[in-house]
Amino acid sequence: MSKLTAGLVQMRSGRDVAANIADASAMIRAAARDGATYVQTPEMTNLLERSRSDLFAKIRPEAEDASVAAFAALAAELGIYLHIGSLAIRTGEESAVNRAFLFSPEGAILARYDKIHMFDVDLANGESWRESATYRPGGETLVIDLAGMRLGVAICYDIRFPAIFRMQAGAGALALSAPAAFTRQTGAAHWHVLQRARAIENGAFVLSAAQGGVHEDGRETYGHSLVVDPWGKVVAEIDGDAPGHLCAEIDLAAALAARQRIPAIANQRDFALRVVAARAEAAE
Repeated sequence: MSKLTAGLVQMRSGRDVAANIADASAMIRAAARDGATYVQTPEMTNLLERSRSDLFAKIRPEAEDASVAAFAALAAELGIYLHIGSLAIRTGEESAVNRAFLFSPEGAILARYDKIHMFDVDLANGESWRESATYRPGGETLVIDLAGMRLGVAICYDIRFPAIFRMQAGAGALALSAPAAFTRQTGAAHWHVLQRARAIENGAFVLSAAQGGVHEDGRETYGHSLVVDPWGKVVAEIDGDAPGHLCAEIDLAAALAARQRIPAIANQRDFALRVVAARAEAAE
């Protein structure tokens, strides 16, 4: 199948897991009504909670997590491939993972992906984030066949690490993804250019659902969920930070055509790095 309709859900997740599930479910249903056979939600669909103690009071192991059960049932009800951008999942007394889930139209979990790169940064406006203080990083990237497309799966900060996406494209992924909760500051500066760069250099569609707006825990995210085509053009976007959804037709033949015009993947060569140390001029 060369063409499919993809849906992206933009959220403003808060501190109440049940409310977040309800909000996501309503927008997933809307995207499915608009013809989407693949629907993606943003990073941290189930909970955005900055307080570590409050977070651990609310999250559960995967087998006990209400959002995993709810989204599995919803995928089966709607008969869609459902890509939950990520959920906060407890893995121990004081450990968790930032985990994506891919559900089949029958409601089965097809795959999981744990975010590899932890957002440990100090921003110019005084924002400081230490994702590694709460979440255990993954160590394996993922491609999966969904709704007739081979999709590369990543999460948010991963978008700044091009090697992930080149590896996925080299494994046949014609569509890539990085559902996110980008801060407003970094999103305004880098969101569009990063998404477009990954699309151009890999000759692939990039589909990234986003969190947007001022959240209950005080953080502010950028929104602008978007679809970029393999030539780097933004073909669909929620222009702002309001919750909602978009649908876009994905024609995978366009990715194959882009790779024929500029065969960067086929032309890639192995190489070595040589470092030449500076030398002081000999004294007279």
